[in-house]
This record gives sequence, C-alpha cells and structure tokens, in this order.
Amino acid sequence: MKGDLVPFSDVDWDRLDKFEDRTVFQTREWLEFVAETQNARPVVLELRDNSAIVGYFSGLTFTAFGVKILASWFPGWTTPYMGFNLLPGIPRAAALAAVEEAAFGKLRCLHLEVCDPCFSPEDGRGLGFACESFPTYRTDLRKSEADIFNGMTSACRRCIRKAEKCGVVVEEAHDLGFADEYYEQLKEVYAKQRLVPSYGIDRVRALIKHLEPTGRLLLLRARDPHGRCIATGLFPGFNKMAEFWGAASFQSGQILRPNETIQWYAMRYWKSRGLETYDWGGENPYKEKYGCVPFSAPRFSKSRYKLLAKLRDGMQKVMQGRQSLLGLVTRQIARARSTDADAPPGASNED
Repeated sequence: MKGDLVPFSDVDWDRLDKFEDRTVFQTREWLEFVAETQNARPVVLELRDNSAIVGYFSGLTFTAFGVKILASWFPGWTTPYMGFNLLPGIPRAAALAAVEEAAFGKLRCLHLEVCDPCFSPEDGRGLGFACESFPTYRTDLRKSEADIFNGMTSACRRCIRKAEKCGVVVEEAHDLGFADEYYEQLKEVYAKQRLVPSYGIDRVRALIKHLEPTGRLLLLRARDPHGRCIATGLFPGFNKMAEFWGAASFQSGQILRPNETIQWYAMRYWKSRGLETYDWGGENPYKEKYGCVPFSAPRFSKSRYKLLAKLRDGMQKVMQGRQSLLGLVTRQIARARSTDADAPPGASNED
C-alpha cells in the first residue's frame, strides 16, 4: 500500500465524506480550523493498493523546535482524533505503514503522531510505534431517549428535572458573540482550579467561523428565568459521531443545574439527526453520572531518531507546566490589582 499526497485544493470532499468511518475532525472545515489556530498545513493522503484507492489519511504538518511533524492529533489541538478513512476490510496496520513511509519519505517529516479510534494498540506496536491511550467515555445514541435518560444516575436525572422546573431555557446559538460568553464562563471554571484556559478566545472564534455555517457545530446557551446566560456548550457532530468539545458556566447559576440540561439537550439533538455515538471528549469522573461507558483510543507516535521521541515527551510536559504557571501569574496580577484598587490615593503596594 502507498500513500500519495493530494493537493488540498483538489481533494474530492464529497467522496471522502461518504466513508462510513468519517468524523467531523476529518472534514475540510475542521482541518482548516486546526491549520489556522496551529500554524499548520493540512495534509490529505490518498491510499492505494496497487491501482485501487482504498482510503485516505487526514492530518497536518507543522514545525516545532525545528522538527517537521505530521500528526492526526497533537497535544493542545483540542482535536482528539483524525486519522484514517478506509474501505471495509482494509487492514489498518498496512494503512499506517503507508502513512509512515510517506511521512518520513515524500513529506520529509522527522516525527509522526496518529490517533484513530478504529485502531487497536497492536496495529501500531507491530510497526514499532510507541502507544499511549486516549481514555474517554461514550453514550450509545441508538438507544431510546427513555433508556439514555434512565441510564443516568438518579442525581443527574433530578438535576435535569430541576433545571426545567426552575425555568432554565436552553437555546441554540448561531452568532460569533457566543465565543465571548463561553470564554468568560470558561475563565471562571479554570480559576476555581487555580488555572487558566489552555487556549485563547481566538480558538473558539475560529471554530465557530469554520464549523457553524456547515451545520456540524451545535452551540448551546442556557438562560436563567431572568434571561441571563449562565452556561454554554459546544458540540460538533457529523456522520455517526457527535463530540463534547467544551462547556462552561458561571458558578452563581450552577444551583439551577444548567450544565446537565445542556448535555441532555445536545444528546437528544444529535440523536434526532441520526448520529449513533456521543463521545465525551476525554476522561473525567463527573461524566460517569450520565451513564456513559469507558472507551479508549490508541495514540501512536514514532520518530526517525530516538532523541526526537524524548523531545516530544518533553514538549508535552512543558505545555502542562505552562498552564499551571500562567494560572499562578494570573492570580498574582489579580491580587495586585485588587490591592491597588483598595489602597488610598497615592498609596503603593510596593515594600
């Protein structure tokens, strides 16, 4: 099997979007979103077995610390998977080998990262890839609404009923101003954990700009009985799978339980449009109250040189440490401003 680069302007998107294993993360608009926010170049490889086209690979190339990388996910992209679209029966290990050859050959990359939920860990390990896992949860939207609801914990069901009784209204949004509402709430969520958001508001604006016009991004607001927006959520979806991308709320409105009712709205919305799976976008114990089940996708990485693999691990630790450091700096600035605001005219908070 061989992988040939298709110029991005020549990709037959209609053909690709008909693959059964297609997800929203492989669509043209999502690739353009990641390219814009990560200073990366979209890559589509056409996979051929002899002369027959058997599938495609979607990813992006970018340069970090002077190293050119091909990735179908990468830390900080807020994109859990991309990867492959293959015809039924095509072995994924063979497809991965073809992409490796193209990455280290024609594309002249020195490092490769792949995450695809349809793979097994053995597919990569047999080719010498390091294998990690992306743990998440999933809800089966093929079940009836009653079965999905009854699968939640009793406490979760009570929260949804309470929101309805208290007059919380969930509405669909279509405006770019949604990004500002969401991000203000997100900053408060992170502040409670002594952190700052891992991405800026421009990331949210870019996501809405690229995806909302396609109908593949659900934006939800929850309003209290006075019309105040107290919670928000973003839920992309396409083909068979919807995704929980992000949600936030103001602490002052959480007593009305808007977060649970937003999730319930999103699940019913995508179920009504024929989607089969709701992916919870990562592992966190609070999600278990929704009755979802654990799911793990393998993440493969491989470098042409062993030293680069160590550099990659170091980059991930730096990114994690950066978020904590920014949280500390933000708190110190907030304290300084508060001290200045409380001080009498002419006073200083310097020693």
